[in-house]
Amino acid sequence: MEIRRISQVMKETYGTKVYRLSLDAGCGCPNRDGRGRGGCIFCSAGGSGDFAGGSPADRGRDTEPAPLEEQIRQAKKLVSGKMKSVREEDRKYIAYFQAYTSTYGEPERLRELFLKTIRREEIVVLAIGTRPDCLGPEILEILTELNRIKPVWIELGLQTIHEETARRIHRGYGLPVFADAYRRLKEAGLTVIVHVILGLPGESGEDMLDTVRYLAGLTPTLDGIKLQLLHVLKGTELGRQYEEHPFPLLDLDTYVELVVSCLKLLPAETVVHRLTGDGPKRLLLGPLWSADKKRVLNRLNQAIARA
Repeated sequence: MEIRRISQVMKETYGTKVYRLSLDAGCGCPNRDGRGRGGCIFCSAGGSGDFAGGSPADRGRDTEPAPLEEQIRQAKKLVSGKMKSVREEDRKYIAYFQAYTSTYGEPERLRELFLKTIRREEIVVLAIGTRPDCLGPEILEILTELNRIKPVWIELGLQTIHEETARRIHRGYGLPVFADAYRRLKEAGLTVIVHVILGLPGESGEDMLDTVRYLAGLTPTLDGIKLQLLHVLKGTELGRQYEEHPFPLLDLDTYVELVVSCLKLLPAETVVHRLTGDGPKRLLLGPLWSADKKRVLNRLNQAIARA
């Protein structure tokens, strides 16, 4: 089976491998403060930005992130070992504002931060992780402005289309909110990447495939997808539930089979940005097999090649 991988697309576009710099825009999350319920139950204190510069998993949002220049320096250092064959002046990066909800803040401050980032010569793409309910008209106007300078990717954490699961994980918005945000982003000419979690409590294999079927049927066609294994992390509500009443987690064979089934459903033009994921090992409660990322990716790639 042939799939469009983001690594291939970026190399074809920019002539070299492009690495992500995980950054923190200093935003909070509406699902944690105000109307929220402490955040999605799987989300760590780092707001899903556990590898973002200045955003350690055990820090939380009470502390401001490091200045942008320092974050970029730290993030480059983290990936420098993978880029030894590329001269420093030729290295290209995706600036990925990953932590929390990176459009949930004062619009003008975010505009200045994103402009400062996207204008850097070595940054070829600005990627922004956010929620469908944090994309008001003013933010959308800013994103459209940025997209005229360089490509802007908007990463939406849908996770599931099933409302019962969404309530269980405290996602905080309904599927129509996602559908509306997707429509408005695409009308504005932005690239949209959607995150899906496989293995959410209470979901069957068919439930998970239904989520991917929904995304595969979107119009306009979905630009990109990230398939993410559910990780149970210490310090999360999900972790507390798991420690008190352990529930079944996906085994490696089942996960590999699910990923292949998901990929078969996607339109040929949808780019695959992620096949799995890894939580911080010091926080990982399960599945423990996921800590061996090299083994997991090898199994996935072998299964995809055979499919």
